Amino acid sequence: MDDIAARARNLGIQPEYEGVGGTRHRVPEATLERLIAAFGPGAAMTPQRLEAPPGARCRLPGDSRCWGVAVQLYQLRSARNWGIGDFADLWDLAAILGAQGADFIGLNPLHAPFLAAPGRCSPFSPSNRRFLNPLYLAVDRIAGFDPAMMDQGAVDSLRRTDLVDYPGVARAKLHALRALWDGLGRPDASDQARARGGAELDRHALFEALSARMAAAGQGAGWTAWPAAWRDPGGAEVAAFARDHAAEIRFHRWLQDQTARQLARARDACAEAGMGIGLYLDLAVGEAADGSGSWGNPDVLADVRIGAPPDYFNEQGQDWALAPLSPAAMAASRAAPFGRLMAGVMEPAGAVRLDHAMGLWQLFLIPKGAGPQAGAYARYPLDDMLRALAQASQDSGALVVGEDLGNVPPGFRAVMAAAGILSYRILFFERDAKGGFLPPGDYPDLALACLSTHDLPTFRGWWGGQDIALRQRFGLIGAEAARDQAAARPAERGALIRALAEAGLWDGGEGADGDPPPDLVAAVHRFVARTPARLMAVRLEDLAGDDRPVNLPSTEGEYPNWRPRLARTAEEIAASGLFRAIVAGIAAERPKA
Repeated sequence: MDDIAARARNLGIQPEYEGVGGTRHRVPEATLERLIAAFGPGAAMTPQRLEAPPGARCRLPGDSRCWGVAVQLYQLRSARNWGIGDFADLWDLAAILGAQGADFIGLNPLHAPFLAAPGRCSPFSPSNRRFLNPLYLAVDRIAGFDPAMMDQGAVDSLRRTDLVDYPGVARAKLHALRALWDGLGRPDASDQARARGGAELDRHALFEALSARMAAAGQGAGWTAWPAAWRDPGGAEVAAFARDHAAEIRFHRWLQDQTARQLARARDACAEAGMGIGLYLDLAVGEAADGSGSWGNPDVLADVRIGAPPDYFNEQGQDWALAPLSPAAMAASRAAPFGRLMAGVMEPAGAVRLDHAMGLWQLFLIPKGAGPQAGAYARYPLDDMLRALAQASQDSGALVVGEDLGNVPPGFRAVMAAAGILSYRILFFERDAKGGFLPPGDYPDLALACLSTHDLPTFRGWWGGQDIALRQRFGLIGAEAARDQAAARPAERGALIRALAEAGLWDGGEGADGDPPPDLVAAVHRFVARTPARLMAVRLEDLAGDDRPVNLPSTEGEYPNWRPRLARTAEEIAASGLFRAIVAGIAAERPKA
């Protein structure tokens, strides 16, 4: 074991880690052997220190404090979209929010999904992070579109749904997009788009064409389920397929070009609306292990999964089913692939959020087929990762926000601050030792502050305890735990009311069960807006008064994750008293510079 442990350490693989209660957890020898093998022959890593290298500093916001709105794009409802929020809805939303003084719109990851398996709809489990999701295309806004190209009955049905019907949306949009593409003479992506995407765009388009063929044949949309001959993009069979299906590959390149054009138009719409930052995009921590991003890509460890070790909240640990970038490949290339990824994501963005920012330093890796209990932490070349990130930020002008929640290594937040990466501070997690809410002045200035995230309940849902009922309904907690949590919620509400009162923002009493009054919701948002944090985000669901979460972690088929749609259009939400009250309170604390 000592020899294997030494070899693992030389590759940055940690033979042990601190587990629940501070106990040291020794990684199984089999895990070390499999991770060493996955890193490949000749892999090498220089010992890493948890420090930011000199000069590696991301672009920082100005001294003024600004605010924006966090949006799950698919949720947007409009009279013209096809049952899923699209880029034209985003253009319109930019005008609405810009007029209210917002400086950015935060979005869920827009990465490329599996078009041949649209039911795999989690934006955090994409097929490829380098490319975009064509299902967000506003098909009717592409030059050459004719309404005769669409299935009007299908679109009308999709518009009436309360949940996004991803398979239905994909059928309707791809049918119309193919008709549109045919009508335009089956063009390719522009020369500029092909030069920007390079060989990776070609491989992604080839993957999409082959994925559709394999899914139709019952082989699955992901490459790990395909016959062996098709798993190698450089193989003879795949080359023959590419020759025989050149038009289909051209179609998928064209789709990516059109998607990038409409996203760029969204960036311009934000600027036209007077937003100082514009689009605040989200980078998932990894890619689906069977997607185009890992298909024949030596920079990705296709036989390894990202996850989390066992802890108090999940005794079994977590397997996120995502393939990581190879630490050894990042070390050998000075993180060049990561730098290219960041440059691409930042091109249309004014800010980017790094999901699980601790991945710059280390990730918990699990060999394929093993359980999370058998995982190990593996270090990345932090200096190279931070230099690549900072270079992309400086070149593009995009700010960087790091999602630093959960198991944050001691000293990591100091590294983030030194590198100019904003921390991510959530009201519900910013508590003192007794459970009280920290006052606004205790928040750091190099941060984005918000009430909650896509993985947490809306404010209305939390206040009324719907989150507890949902967790019990879907088997995440038992009846006893649900009773205990429901009994504790009034005290939590009381703690929040006291924090608001101490800040001089509330004198309306303790509040009660049921829906929170609009002036209380506005006061809570004003409390967060008062923090020194350079950026403050409010969820569109809270502006709308929704009580449904978009994601219930640890559920897959049980809860309709990533599918709930807003009940009203953006225009209707903006006309509501709740919206006006929240925005007025935020604007009072963060007036437009």
